[in-house]
Amino acid sequence: MRAVIQRVSHACVAVDGNTVGSCGKGYLILLCVMENDTEDEMRFLASKIAKLRIFEDENGKINRSVTDVGGEILLVSQFTLAANCSHGNRPDFLSAAKPEKATELFDKFKAELSTFVPHIETGVFGAHMDVTLENDGPFTVILDTDEIMKKVKK
Repeated sequence: MRAVIQRVSHACVAVDGNTVGSCGKGYLILLCVMENDTEDEMRFLASKIAKLRIFEDENGKINRSVTDVGGEILLVSQFTLAANCSHGNRPDFLSAAKPEKATELFDKFKAELSTFVPHIETGVFGAHMDVTLENDGPFTVILDTDEIMKKVKK
């Protein structure tokens, strides 16, 4: 799984001009399910994101998680994070999971993440979405379970 986590003051996602999901202070997460992703990786990533300490504490030190600050999450499916741009100028997305698997793991990811963060809203899987956000910082982190798991298994 690949995730882009953006710390936001607020974010929203619209489909056909109608807001379908939003959050206040917390994270906008763009999530891509890859073809070889497993439920173990999904659970690991949800826990990692929930515990990621990228909010300031009372001393201004980056030392608090989204759960520590009572934050919210806007979770948006983003298959384009699977882009392979190594050949030519048109990316391919062959490593992204097929829609059936992607929607299943996306929904399970949301459920797992909601055990840590109660307020999670989403976009509409497969729809053309307009995402609006106000970055806080800005502070953006990219996580890829393939990369993280290599280091964890050592």
